[in-house]
Amino acid sequence: MSAIDPNQHDVFTIKQRFAAVINRYEISLPEAPDAPFAFVEQKRFKLKEDIRFYTDDSKTEELWRIVARQRFDPAARYDVTTAQGEKLGEIQKVFGKSLLRSTYKIYDGGDEITVTERSLGVAIGRRAVDFVPYIGDFANWLPIPYDFTYSRGEALVGSHVRARMKLRDTYTLDLSGDPERALDRRLALALAVGMDALQAR
Repeated sequence: MSAIDPNQHDVFTIKQRFAAVINRYEISLPEAPDAPFAFVEQKRFKLKEDIRFYTDDSKTEELWRIVARQRFDPAARYDVTTAQGEKLGEIQKVFGKSLLRSTYKIYDGGDEITVTERSLGVAIGRRAVDFVPYIGDFANWLPIPYDFTYSRGEALVGSHVRARMKLRDTYTLDLSGDPERALDRRLALALAVGMDALQAR
């Protein structure tokens, strides 16, 4: 078991590691950026997406995982479970709304959490860049914001912000708007990684 319990914290840093073909990430607390408490790897060549969270890059101890229910479904739900198979909740991309503004749902057995790209204008601009000749191929390297808000009904729960001008994708997940920690941090971290890995950002 990781020495750090995510459910005892509100703010996290997620960094993508440089790796060919496969997505890898490390998760740390802002006060200890060089001491990640979780290592994440997206399984290679899976017909259904499979993303595992481990205590470190030795991958000897699994913490939790994301597994798709269906293959190649743009509106698929993903189950988030412990290493032992205990279900923590579900995450899903809301396909229709995401055509203009990326939107996700977290289902934790209680109230739904809606995760929405913060700026509609930036969302539309980011999509437009993908169609610009020559530039579109390098869109992910441009300092375009990829920021989200986490909401429970009308209440703001937190934010997910992409660092600007970084060589590798780096995000800050801040759930300070949920001081009771009703939202399982493992679910929130699963979606934070999933938004990058599942869209090949």
